[in-house]
Amino acid sequence: MRFRARFVLPIATPPIRDGWVSIDDGVITAVGRDRERSEDRERDLGSVALLPGLVNAHTHLELSHLRDEVPPASEFVTWIRGVIGARRRLSDPSSPEILDGIARGLNEAVSTGTVAVGDISNTLVTFPLLLASPLAAVVFYELLRFNAPDGDETVREAVARIRALPASPRVRVSLAAHAPYSVAPAIFRALGRAMRADPDLQPCSVHLSESAAEVEFIATGDGPWRRLLEDLGVWDPQWTAPGISPVQYVEEHQFLNDHVLAVHGVQMTRGDLSRLAASGATLVTCPRSNGHTGAGAPPIEAFYASGVRVAVGTDSLASSPDLNLFFELATMRALAPGVPASALLDSATRQGARALGLDRELGSLEAGRRGPVLAVEVPASVDDVEEYLVSGITADQVTWIS
Repeated sequence: MRFRARFVLPIATPPIRDGWVSIDDGVITAVGRDRERSEDRERDLGSVALLPGLVNAHTHLELSHLRDEVPPASEFVTWIRGVIGARRRLSDPSSPEILDGIARGLNEAVSTGTVAVGDISNTLVTFPLLLASPLAAVVFYELLRFNAPDGDETVREAVARIRALPASPRVRVSLAAHAPYSVAPAIFRALGRAMRADPDLQPCSVHLSESAAEVEFIATGDGPWRRLLEDLGVWDPQWTAPGISPVQYVEEHQFLNDHVLAVHGVQMTRGDLSRLAASGATLVTCPRSNGHTGAGAPPIEAFYASGVRVAVGTDSLASSPDLNLFFELATMRALAPGVPASALLDSATRQGARALGLDRELGSLEAGRRGPVLAVEVPASVDDVEEYLVSGITADQVTWIS
């Protein structure tokens, strides 16, 4: 079937006015502009924009039941303490409240144009629900252990757990390190070795330079993170603050490479961003979450100016009002008016797909990529379709075409 539309956004190339996309058995066969020649099996969709489905490169679906449960904070560790307390009230990951929250989160993501997610999980409870959903995904089984002298054993145990899951070409499972303040140096080194040795453990994710407290902790070994680790009984008295930035810290432990998703980056300096760009890692920004948690406003214009690859995530419903990636783009536009709308859209599609290892099938409208294709209603008065798409699109404007 050939679908005509007022706008077609291949992403890899500039938008096409009065274009079309041909799809055969769920696979894109051609994209073009040709008003003269028509096809027998053709459908004119009218004033819509056709584009690839969005890629939410960082979310925590298993926290969806915490929507409106953790109030905003002015300081990040205060917010984290709230999350810890809220999670303890439901210790069983298969409780109906948690499963229902995940299901509602999945439905919301699909209805607002998301085709794939990078999902952080501490329990792997989201894996079967993602299998039953229409989404493609990488589930990152997150390691969270600050006091762990044997990093290789920790990684081996995690690998055994994820390899016990059924194989799926659409929903893959890999590993993640939570953050420099919550993961032992030995685990970072072991994860780096595992990634380099086994392509099945690529990509990998880490929360990095998210808050001022994190920067303080890695620089001095003190501050709110030190107090929280002590309060939780997981402080390692053998650990010594390296006196460098979090980005330098994970780099020195040979963790950074082009298969890493470095999430947040709110407190990264120009030097940090240069290091990240040189490594080939992708920076995933989640600005609405950063505002809610007290992490601060991410320097989005600096991200793009540095040359680092940028993808987009919503983070969880514990810190974001919804899983609508179009609203995340609208926040990015407000924070970074100097960044072209085309670059923001590229981040929410092609760069996210590349970071998750899904770019052979998703992220752009090109022959050989898979559908479904996203159709977004566009008012007749709109001339700059890219700018319109980063202004905030609602679910009622979104239709899937396949």
